[in-house]
Amino acid sequence: MSEKVTRQVAEAGSVMGGPVEALRGVGPRVAERLSKLGIGSVQDLLFHLPLRYQDRTRLLPIGELNAGDEALTGGVVSDARLVCGRRRSLKVWLTDSTGGILLRFFHFSGTQAAALKPGTRMRCFGEVRLGPRSLEMVHPEYQQGPAADSVPLDTTLTPVYPSTEGLQQSSWRSLTEQALALLGEPGEDVRELLPPDVLDRFSLPALSEAIRFLHRPPAGVRASDLRERRHPAFRRLAFEELVAHQVSLRRMRRRRQRVHAPALNGDGSLRARFLDDLPFPLTEAQRRVVAEISADLERTRPMLRLLQGDVGSGKTVVAALAALQSVESGCQAAIMAPTELLSEQHLRNLRRWLAPLDIAPVWLAGRHKGRERQQVLDRIASGQGLVVVGTHALFQDDVTFRDLGLVIVDEQHRFGVHQRMKLREKGVQADGSPHQLIMTATPIPRSLAMTMYADLDLSVIDEMPPGRTPVTTVAVPDSRREEVIARVREACAGGRQAYWVCTLIEESEALQCQAAEDAAQALAGALPGLRIGLVHGRLKAAEREAVMQGFAAADLDLLVATTVIEVGVDVQNASLMIVENPERLGLAQLHQLRGRVGRGAIESHCVLLYRAPLSHQARERIDILRRSTNGFQIAEQDLRMRGPGEVLGTRQTGEMQFRVADPVGDESLLAAAQQTADLILDRHAEKARDLIARWFGARVAYGGV
Repeated sequence: MSEKVTRQVAEAGSVMGGPVEALRGVGPRVAERLSKLGIGSVQDLLFHLPLRYQDRTRLLPIGELNAGDEALTGGVVSDARLVCGRRRSLKVWLTDSTGGILLRFFHFSGTQAAALKPGTRMRCFGEVRLGPRSLEMVHPEYQQGPAADSVPLDTTLTPVYPSTEGLQQSSWRSLTEQALALLGEPGEDVRELLPPDVLDRFSLPALSEAIRFLHRPPAGVRASDLRERRHPAFRRLAFEELVAHQVSLRRMRRRRQRVHAPALNGDGSLRARFLDDLPFPLTEAQRRVVAEISADLERTRPMLRLLQGDVGSGKTVVAALAALQSVESGCQAAIMAPTELLSEQHLRNLRRWLAPLDIAPVWLAGRHKGRERQQVLDRIASGQGLVVVGTHALFQDDVTFRDLGLVIVDEQHRFGVHQRMKLREKGVQADGSPHQLIMTATPIPRSLAMTMYADLDLSVIDEMPPGRTPVTTVAVPDSRREEVIARVREACAGGRQAYWVCTLIEESEALQCQAAEDAAQALAGALPGLRIGLVHGRLKAAEREAVMQGFAAADLDLLVATTVIEVGVDVQNASLMIVENPERLGLAQLHQLRGRVGRGAIESHCVLLYRAPLSHQARERIDILRRSTNGFQIAEQDLRMRGPGEVLGTRQTGEMQFRVADPVGDESLLAAAQQTADLILDRHAEKARDLIARWFGARVAYGGV
């Protein structure tokens, strides 16, 4: 051990709690690679669990092998030959008394080829595939010669770990073997942080026992229990991770309840006038949600509420009423959206709605520069800007509010955690914090909301405004493109408008996606009588806005766009949506795109123009979308298929990802985890910080959002 590592181990009090460099084979380069996966200590290594397991504890006769198995088998080489076709390969025929299997090698040396001659004994491990004439293994691991039969079988399943570039599975097994050897040593065990009565009540094994089992499952364990994570060892670790998560969020909630917020006790005059001017009545669901938010805003502790509502359910009206309650109380309200397009949509609606109330919303976006930007900043700082709308530009350092009472964040999962926290901190005074309303049109299933947003109060708009016609959805192969183009021509000839959505801006042969620019050009040739506009993310904001305004004003018949129109575009005359390559998008994103049509009473349609052949998962996604228009049902399916990291938009940022727990599969553990979290905070507060540090480390900051 180096002097530095020795000192760090001494400070930690044990090798287990010390840096991972204490293990043999971990130098600066390996330590750097491990740190990319959040592994800094030996204990961290033990909580980095295998993705799957290989069974090398049994030697299967060739006749018992099935396609799809990963298996260990053995026999004698009966034939071996070089094949020089399109791709040079070595084919080795391995047989035993029960049958034969073809071993296929594409990368091999002359020495290897010479050694694998008929009569050679072999033992090999690999994935069994169904070849043209027989079962095959491609590039199996193998041992050859008389000694192959005498190699002892493994006594535990072989773990396969999630890795990063430069770290081989053999390295992972060596490192975890060293870490596991420390378990049970005096002063080196993994500390048990859950109270003993909790372990007894829920029949959970000891932590060190569960960790040892999951790294080296003994021979004979049912593969399905491991694959489906049913074994008590999985449940033990999943339970502790859920408890740590709930402790973090509950602690944040308790802290927030001790912070002061302005009591927004408006007199209701602006809200009454606003509702009188609306051309439609609120739905029952909207009225219920408005009452929940209003009651929160009147309290002197900061509101932190998540507002869910399907595409077109009327969240923006609810947000406007909350903003008016802040204005009535002498405070400012800020509304932040993830894109300029969506912030402009909010701005247009608010200008139209608030003009009769003599309130002019202020808009701040990245396009504002120099003197124009300074004038906007001055209006915000002086308090003239009572309602401020913007993008991420709202949380830049030079933006100051006079008296920010309410922060509204739209499509919150599209912002990084630190961005959302930074805007909220804008209004933090020495004596308090602003209220916060988080909105999303991506419905979050109840199980996920209970887990991910346990520190938020939840409001759901589960009713659509009257007069909206459900959108019919059909899937069509792109071999029928001409029929789809004819359908666009027919819709536009009838006075309607249409969207044509592409998933890339430029052509990519690898992804085989029709680019928006090429599509616009091709459609202009195929539909010479139509006025066609093009919108994508690389257009300058002013150009994009001009095209969008033209489409909204019905100066354009067809809008060709990338997925930048997924949120924030509301054109009631648009009745046809074409989505190219829908197989590349998630369910929630496809549902959002479909929500751009059917905004009024016009019968509307969505055509999913796919490229055959579809994968099983893509076909399943498209079928779900065709069968359902209910955003919450679709969200449940999306969660099941893609996992919480994708649904919440956190997979790319590394935030809010669980190591072991599965918010869907482990839903049955949630209630017990919540009870245990309260118990720890009330009676074992000293363990709360250690639990959070073990499972989330520096990522705990998300709890403040």
